[in-house]
Amino acid sequence: MFISIDEKAASWFTKEFENSYPIGIRLYPQYAGFGEKNKGFSLAFSAEQPANVGYAQKMNGITFYVDGNDTWFFEETETYLSFNEDMKEIQISFRETCVH
Repeated sequence: MFISIDEKAASWFTKEFENSYPIGIRLYPQYAGFGEKNKGFSLAFSAEQPANVGYAQKMNGITFYVDGNDTWFFEETETYLSFNEDMKEIQISFRETCVH
């Protein structure tokens, strides 16, 4: 499991959730859409304080985390969150990793 969040994406989260300090951003699979990684699931976010943490990463005062029950979505995957300047929103991409 690898999750990369660029500086502009972290700044976007800071602005979007500015009233929720300290900020905890949960990354989780949501049953909706077509999903690039897992058919029928897309990546969603919510401002929540970490509980059953399966993975956590701090950046710019924000704790980005995956609940222990949601780690299956991120297994054998590199997840990249960046800010798309043209669309003015978060862009998500996945790259499968090989396990030998």
